[in-house]
This record gives sequence, C-alpha cells and structure tokens, in this order.
Amino acid sequence: MISLNLTGATRLNIIVGDPVAQVKSPAGVTQAFVDRGYDGILVPVQVDSDHLKALLTTATDIRNLDGIIVTVPHKFACYEFCASSTDRARLLGSVNIMRRRREGGWHGDHVDGLGFVGAVRANGYDPAGKRAILVGAGGAGSAIAMALVEAGVRALSIHDSDAARRDRLIAKLKSLGRAEIGPGSADPSGFDLVANATPLGMKADDPLPLDVSKLNAGMFVGCVITNPAISPLVEAARRLGCRTSTGSEMYNALQSSMVDFLLARDGAR
Repeated sequence: MISLNLTGATRLNIIVGDPVAQVKSPAGVTQAFVDRGYDGILVPVQVDSDHLKALLTTATDIRNLDGIIVTVPHKFACYEFCASSTDRARLLGSVNIMRRRREGGWHGDHVDGLGFVGAVRANGYDPAGKRAILVGAGGAGSAIAMALVEAGVRALSIHDSDAARRDRLIAKLKSLGRAEIGPGSADPSGFDLVANATPLGMKADDPLPLDVSKLNAGMFVGCVITNPAISPLVEAARRLGCRTSTGSEMYNALQSSMVDFLLARDGAR
C-alpha cells in the first residue's frame, strides 16, 4: 500500500545486519513514514563486522541519511559508535536504533525488549510476578532481559553458550535490584515464561535452543525469529498447547517505538 513519491528530497534511513534478508522492517517502517507525513524510506544494508566501522563512518558523512536500525550481529559494536545514548542503552552497552544528532554523531537506544514484552502482552500474557528463562544474552537478548525485569518478572534465569557474556548481563541486571537474576540452562522446567533470543531456528538444520520435551501447556513461549514466520520452537510449543508469541508479532509491537525514535529528530536537514 506504500504510496511514496521518491525524489531527491526523500530522506534515507538504513537497517544494517549480517544477514539482513530476513528483516521485515523496510516495508513496515517506510509505510509508517508515509502515514506520518515524513518523506523518507528505510532500506536494508548487509555488512559484515569487518566493514561495519567503515560503513558507519561513511554514513555519518551522508547528509541525507537520518537514521540507522541495527540488527544482528552489530548491536554492541554500533553502541560504541554512538556519541550519546539513552540510559537503557548505556546499561546494556548496545543499541538497535540510532538517529543523527544536530550537533553531530549519533544518538542510540535499544527497544527490542519493548517489542518482545509488547508481543507477549498482545497474546494475553502478563510477565509480572512470573519466573522467566531467557536463552541468548546477545544484543536482542540483553534488551529483552531488561524489559522482562522492568515488566515485573519475579525471577529471570539466563542461558547462553558464552558464559562470560551471560555473566556480564546478569551483573548488569542485578544492579537494577528489581528481580532474582541468575544463570539458567537449556532445561525450561519450572518456568512460566520462556524467551528465545537466539537465531537458532532460522536455518533448517539448526538445533532447538532448549529442551522442548520439558515444556508444558502452562508455559508461555516467545521467540524473536521472523523467518520462518513460525519458528521450530514456537511450532513445538504450540503442539504442546503453550501460548506463544512470534518474532513477527514482536516486530509489530516494536515498529511504532522505532518510528517514534527516528522521527524525534535531532539532526539538521
């Protein structure tokens, strides 16, 4: 339904990742720009970690480029490139969105967690008071962990194959003093809410991120994966009678937060 008159005055925004073909945001965000009367587009850019710094340096000099959305695996690296950031991004040390500052450089935030919790709530489940387990302590996982704590979970266990990364996130979250935080495992037994923030399931031969044989119908299972639309984890959880949220539902909840941030312009035109 996008009705955009592309001209030389159209503003540019990019989403960077590696891979990037799976992202759903270019059409949705561009449509939101049109709906809000902003003459801009969002386009995908695939760049590996070795070339990210060169891209960001060049992006800073592209004067009609207003904003950058960040996906895997660049969320921590992009934070280091920001001249300023929100309190949330500073605690996590990562961003998933950046906008140009009037005084130069980029201002960053990380709103992935808002999308995940929004999708959970949209499916009729309230995280408050629940025991949650999160698989994946990367950029998205870190933001989801923080959002779950802010949503009032009673306890949060975190599982990641990189124990050092897991422990760094646990230490950051404990500083909030809001919930019982500790390490977890691939066994979801005893938890109310299960969150997958890993890319496991995007490829046909991926293992499942946790032991689905330990799931039961009383659990809620959320996943960040958008492609396939129904991840193997969500598919397995639904067979067992679990309520679920998908990566696409997370994105739908996330999109308005990203657009709000991008259009709160600090940059000169």
